[in-house]
Amino acid sequence: MINRQLINPASIVVIGGTNNTLKPGGALVRNLIHGKYKGELYVVNPHEDIVQGVKSYRDVKDIPNTELAIIVVVSKFCPSYVEYLASEKGVKAFIVVSSGFSELSKEGAELEAQMHATCDKYGCSFIGPNCIGLITSNYCGAFTSPNPVICPEGVDLISNSGGMALYIIEMAMVTGLRFNSVWSIGNARYTGVEDVLQYMDETFDPAKDVRGKILYIESIRNPEKLLRHAKSLIAKGCRIAAIKSGSTQSGARATNHHTGSAAFDDNRADELFREAGIVRSYSRQELVAMGCLFSMPKIEGNRFAVITQAGGLGVITADALSKGGMLVPELKGEAADELLAKLHKGASVSNPIDVLATGTVEQLEAVIDYCDKRFDEIDAMIVSYGSAGLGPMDECFDALHRKINECRKPIITICPSIFTEAGNLEKFLAKGHVNLLDEELAVRCIVRVAGAVSGSSGQECLG
Repeated sequence: MINRQLINPASIVVIGGTNNTLKPGGALVRNLIHGKYKGELYVVNPHEDIVQGVKSYRDVKDIPNTELAIIVVVSKFCPSYVEYLASEKGVKAFIVVSSGFSELSKEGAELEAQMHATCDKYGCSFIGPNCIGLITSNYCGAFTSPNPVICPEGVDLISNSGGMALYIIEMAMVTGLRFNSVWSIGNARYTGVEDVLQYMDETFDPAKDVRGKILYIESIRNPEKLLRHAKSLIAKGCRIAAIKSGSTQSGARATNHHTGSAAFDDNRADELFREAGIVRSYSRQELVAMGCLFSMPKIEGNRFAVITQAGGLGVITADALSKGGMLVPELKGEAADELLAKLHKGASVSNPIDVLATGTVEQLEAVIDYCDKRFDEIDAMIVSYGSAGLGPMDECFDALHRKINECRKPIITICPSIFTEAGNLEKFLAKGHVNLLDEELAVRCIVRVAGAVSGSSGQECLG
């Protein structure tokens, strides 16, 4: 069960908060403060009266009634805190960050079960244990950093692993991918990925809710629930990509040690994802790239224009598209001749369209305009454009920003000059755009998304 007190609590208590921000309890308090949480914030610490400017209570019995408790203490003390807070302080939602439960031992599993029983008894939400926390638009209840700026244009991230969630966020920051929420669910025996999807499905508002969702899954307790709610969300216009780890004997062993999760057959996972319409990913890089694609308008069709100023990038992209079953139509006729006349001698418009390293901003804009308005055989554009060291690319990024907003056909952007154009690229991403970093990666993800829509894996097309 996921309730309002977990998503938008009027008050939060951090059990184990501290002034030391190098410890999880201190980092949690810091992130709640820096995240501008607007409700009442309390701390319980037997050795402090003030923690980072927040009133600290030495005894949990002295705190006011509270809606959400985030617990960061030794595992053996967690069940008694959960019981007391639920029964005496009106707490209706818990995030238990602490580890040392079912992922560690049978005794730890018993402690975990005690907390679950309490939450069942009092009707509480429960996330964790063994997680980094939860980040929503209302509060930053995680102890890690960096933390993403939460915005309604971002994707939702749900992860069994807190570390994976953190490193997915770090990689996303490089690409410009933004987040609407981050769910680190830890051992997930009480609230699993399928339960979060159920909540998102049952509360979905097409007028305002985000449609992109990326998942890192180690355990699937209820595959039927996951299938039902993933299919329902996708039918409502959402797009979902997921890594399912633990697909080998050694990986399953590591999963059991990491979050206490039982193995889930890899072939069953493939079948489940295919039936639901979930796009399977196999790395953080792929999952982030999927999120980038989900943050763009949907690509309708399989005919691509490849636009570049470096011939080799065009060749790689065209090869990957063709091997993946996509089309790179040859552009010819009157419109192609007109466009070629606008470019420098030696340029090519046959597709890939090579503007040359000496190409101008005006020429780039002309190519995009022709692909958008004149070439009916094109459904979408991949613009792989870097710096040749002949001057800054600020005007090119400005042009791409305008064209992405103006054009009716989707534009997938790849800027390989992540070092030489770091400043301009940062400004471009800050305007809400993404950079998919690599041509083959971008195409691989495009093919997988197309395969999920058509009901195939997309994997067989890639060779």
